[in-house]
Amino acid sequence: MGKDSYFQKKLEPIKVTKQKPISQLLKEMGKTAYQGRKLGEAVDVWENMIKEKDTVIAMGFAGSMSTAGQWTIINWLIENRFIDVLVSTGANVSEDIVDAMGLGYWQGSHMVNDEELLHADINRYYDVFGKETDYRKMEDLVTDYVMTCKEDYYYTSAEFLYGLGKFLGKKNIPAITAVAAANGVPIFSPAMVDSAYGETFLLAKNKGHNVHIDSVKEFDQFVQIGTKTKEVGVVYIGGGVPKDLTQLIAISVSPMTEDKGVKGRKGGLRKSLQEYYYPHKYAIQITTDSPQWGGLSGCTLEEAISWGKINSQTGTRAVCYCDATIALPLICHALAERVTEKRKGPDMSWIFKDMPKA
Repeated sequence: MGKDSYFQKKLEPIKVTKQKPISQLLKEMGKTAYQGRKLGEAVDVWENMIKEKDTVIAMGFAGSMSTAGQWTIINWLIENRFIDVLVSTGANVSEDIVDAMGLGYWQGSHMVNDEELLHADINRYYDVFGKETDYRKMEDLVTDYVMTCKEDYYYTSAEFLYGLGKFLGKKNIPAITAVAAANGVPIFSPAMVDSAYGETFLLAKNKGHNVHIDSVKEFDQFVQIGTKTKEVGVVYIGGGVPKDLTQLIAISVSPMTEDKGVKGRKGGLRKSLQEYYYPHKYAIQITTDSPQWGGLSGCTLEEAISWGKINSQTGTRAVCYCDATIALPLICHALAERVTEKRKGPDMSWIFKDMPKA
């Protein structure tokens, strides 16, 4: 490699001007350095994802983002079909219901006596306060829905949350599940019981009503997504289970198809094992975790290349080490300026076709 090959793109300093659009600012940041550059690159990758035909865009949504007011941004992404599948913690798609019900959260402080909060029935999410009484009202509402679920049917989390979305939609509660159901976007929550949903299942059980969530059926349903599209693009907000499950679309199609591959998809083959893999063509990761501790949340997209999960082609992935409450609003406002038409996403209705009627 010659010396000149290192000097292909000259860094361009940012000039401050009045009334500069956010999309323009991020484009200019993409020509600088460090995480500002990565934030700008993330917008470019997502925009290319949106414009790519025959592509499913899946988002992994971890953490406690809804209590921080980010749930309305997810609704906007769903309504514009800038995501086609959401893989979320149970917290993110239950705690938003509190706000959607009109109860809300309050700006607080991390410099507070937490024992006093406990005795005052106040829950703290770093610098956000929520009322335990409001949390219970949300759980009571969700329990009302759980009581309508069929006891002799085995639901996937996507089916369960789709039904919940329809239930909330009829009550004009614009939670993430309601907006997703109205737009035909499935929500998978593989660790759903690790949230208010687990408690609502117990509350329903105490009333003599048992609901069944089938994890194997759910994984089969989820991996099928990789057999019904030409390409997959992914956006990871944080890491954890939502990120890991979404990664598996790329490689778990091989055991699903008994190592016969997917017709019409371009992938790779581990010849010694005869295993097919279909790397995600586009990938964005917003995280605050470092890779050197070995955890998935900090695992780089480059590491995922070794698994066959991520495309090795340059310009198709971006990792930004940044608080998602900073990155996500900026990225989405830039997308709103750059992409002015609603995207026509793939039909995901097949996921709900076998559900019993409520």
